[in-house]
Amino acid sequence: MLTGIVLTHNEEKNIARCLESLKFCDAVLVVDSGSTDKTMSLAKKAGATVVNHPLDGNYAAQRNWALSQAKTPWVLFVDADEMVSVKLGEEITSAVKKIEYKGFLIPRIDYMWGKKLSHGDVGGARFLRLARRGAGEWHGAVHETWAIEGNIGTLKHPIFHYPHPTLVEFLQEINRYSSIRAQELHRAGQRANLFQIILYPSAKFLWLWIWKLGFADGTTGFVHAMTMAFYSFLVRGKLWLFQKGVTSPS
Repeated sequence: MLTGIVLTHNEEKNIARCLESLKFCDAVLVVDSGSTDKTMSLAKKAGATVVNHPLDGNYAAQRNWALSQAKTPWVLFVDADEMVSVKLGEEITSAVKKIEYKGFLIPRIDYMWGKKLSHGDVGGARFLRLARRGAGEWHGAVHETWAIEGNIGTLKHPIFHYPHPTLVEFLQEINRYSSIRAQELHRAGQRANLFQIILYPSAKFLWLWIWKLGFADGTTGFVHAMTMAFYSFLVRGKLWLFQKGVTSPS
């Protein structure tokens, strides 16, 4: 009835916790993109089916390939640094029996450095992670979304997210994601200029810190908002570098 899918790359710190939370699924598929740590062996030990498939800088394509490997009518996508709450697992088990829905939005609660983030970029976030196989495809090289045709419901209980154990890892991730996003924008014919390089990060910070009430999350909220603003700077700066003929701004 249900396959849980997890994309991985060097997730040995997270994968056991994630897979433990997916025991209610009928099958679990781990799609790994060349891990050099113990991710694959730990996933196999947890009972998951593990396959290796190159990412090639496109997360939507990787998820769509994973979808093609699933055999069950329903598919649940969970990231390696996430875990499904017990209540959500029970809710999903009931939800996949509802024939009137093609997919479900799931709320997510983020914990960063021991603090729950209730505002800013992640406060009140809901993601379409559970859907019928064949009901739609993923789009976007990074920050990808699942486009489902048909009725979409909303589940009550959350996925828990534990991203970026350190600020260094947070910066490494936005560096990688910003390169992929800049490449995507460049292929789409978009261009960057000095005005955008200055404006986008400033507007992003003010949006997250003031309008989205990031200040209510204290210092953690400030660091998160500032780092996401830096991500905006990297995207526009790298896009500008592409225009100048620098083909691999990493």
